Amino acid sequence: MRRGPKQIFAHNLKKIRNQSGLSQEELAHRAGLHRTYISSVERGQRNISLENIFAIAEALSVPVADLLKPIKGGE
Repeated sequence: MRRGPKQIFAHNLKKIRNQSGLSQEELAHRAGLHRTYISSVERGQRNISLENIFAIAEALSVPVADLLKPIKGGE
């Protein structure tokens, strides 16, 4: 099954956020965004802006590329 860009970003965001031990609320606070926005991004419902991609990557202390990596096999 091919996943679109929003689903890839959502998958990577949720995976990295969970690995970091951050709640959606804490990530939102660090990125200067609202928790419900983070939630909708993680569900693949938002067409996220470049500014917010960079803010989220910075808040997670990861390169932007980590949020955009294609999903491998069974992930």
